[in-house]
Amino acid sequence: MTDAAAVIETRGLTKRYRGGHTAVDRLDLRVPAGSVFGFLGPNGSGKTTTIRLLLGLLAPTSGTATVLGAPMPRASRAVLPRVGALIEGPALYGYLSGRDNLVRYDSADPSADPRTRRARVAGALDRVGLGAAAARKAKTYSLGMKQRLGLAAALLQPRSLLVLDEPTNGLDPQGMREIRTLIRELAADGTTVFLSSHLLDEIEQVCTHAAVMNRGALIAQGSVAELAARTRGRLSVTGPDPADAARVLKEHGITDLAVTEDRVTGEVPADAELADINAALVRAGVRVRAFGQERASLEDAFVALTGEGFDVAG
Repeated sequence: MTDAAAVIETRGLTKRYRGGHTAVDRLDLRVPAGSVFGFLGPNGSGKTTTIRLLLGLLAPTSGTATVLGAPMPRASRAVLPRVGALIEGPALYGYLSGRDNLVRYDSADPSADPRTRRARVAGALDRVGLGAAAARKAKTYSLGMKQRLGLAAALLQPRSLLVLDEPTNGLDPQGMREIRTLIRELAADGTTVFLSSHLLDEIEQVCTHAAVMNRGALIAQGSVAELAARTRGRLSVTGPDPADAARVLKEHGITDLAVTEDRVTGEVPADAELADINAALVRAGVRVRAFGQERASLEDAFVALTGEGFDVAG
């Protein structure tokens, strides 16, 4: 990950709380400029604490964090106006309309130009699909609409970096697609997007790079394609004899077998040779129409790296 300037970079970043609990442990993270960067990990892995450290909301125990080329939290006043953030859901005034919530947010920003406030608020609402609901009180919004409004607040001004924590929480499938499209558009315009999510398929669809945290430590980072390529995909055998194929595959060490009407898939041991397995099927007289290894997914890589399952359905 040295082919682009870093928008976020940490060196030995550590956060240790009283009592000895280490939430983030010697983190060396690098987020390339212009990337859509997925930040992954099980609950309690240190993702939210890391985000708080990056935004200057927490002070590190040791190590350093640089955001947009400046040290955090020391340079917070200079950096944060260039950063849009939606962390752990938006804080809204329920008695105010969606539009007036954004006006209130913008008024609190000393770098915001009051002469363009109304136009920018209207543009941010339209961009997240809330233009028609702008006059409604926020307390009447659904969870998904509140998420959209929080995202609109992050987009009130042009941002060099957008930090999003579970941005599609509460959205229906159509809303999730719209937010993914918006993230791609922002990246195409030059905004670096740092995205924490529990939806691995979402990360795989929209992100160019990713990092995996586990128990406070960074265990892998790189392009999404590189992370997936580290893991062997499942073996897939298609043909009219799936039961016979499953028997032969099991005899040759293939595990986690899944059998359908005409297809068998399974996990291949690291020392197995696919050519030998194919030859064994032929010797056993198993009829095979297709044989090969599927491309590993980001979910496969995550499970291989952490040894834990992950909620991919939301």
